[in-house]
Amino acid sequence: MSQMMLVRHGQANSGARDEESYDRLSDLGHQQAAWLGAYLRDTGQHFTRVYCGSMRRHQETAQGMGAEQYGSLQIDARLNEFPYFSLAQAYERQTSEPIPMTREGFAMQLERVLAAWAADELEDIAEPFADFAARVDAVIQDIASGDGPALVVTSGGLISTVLRTTLALNTPAWAQMCLAIHNTSLHHWQAFMGRQLLTQFNSVPHLDTPERRHALTHL
Repeated sequence: MSQMMLVRHGQANSGARDEESYDRLSDLGHQQAAWLGAYLRDTGQHFTRVYCGSMRRHQETAQGMGAEQYGSLQIDARLNEFPYFSLAQAYERQTSEPIPMTREGFAMQLERVLAAWAADELEDIAEPFADFAARVDAVIQDIASGDGPALVVTSGGLISTVLRTTLALNTPAWAQMCLAIHNTSLHHWQAFMGRQLLTQFNSVPHLDTPERRHALTHL
């Protein structure tokens, strides 16, 4: 029976204002990855395959976890995040609504940006929504069809999009999932009667101690 454990990368450069600058782990992000790797080893988690996106933060997280102990790391660009800054810049050009400078502002604007993207209303963007959704569906189907449990290191936007499909979420709920997903959180799917069932969401057992509560991050 095929199983997939999707992991969001560790905390990245949350002060960045573009895709390239964001794409590296903070010191805390490296620590989160190390704690997660230790938790998986200590609890005897078993995987026969391991994948990650081609982004720097994905690979740094996988390496920090020691993910290659489960097999050769398979890097697949289809697991990369959607281009948020490109989308937000396009939204600003078309609506004159600036890219938010605060976490609260980002949370309030995200749903509007995603809705415009999904409706194909944004112009001059790096990746149309239809293309993003198609590559996410394709890579998840490919991984799900493989043999044995798979460990997959990716991004929150991609995980939330898999949730969107699994749970038939509307855009407001999809945006909420994007905002809710913790860094280095675990999300588990299991095959059942030809479908992928969500059996675990946003779990962070490696951070669930008083001395690590400060490490519970979203950005």
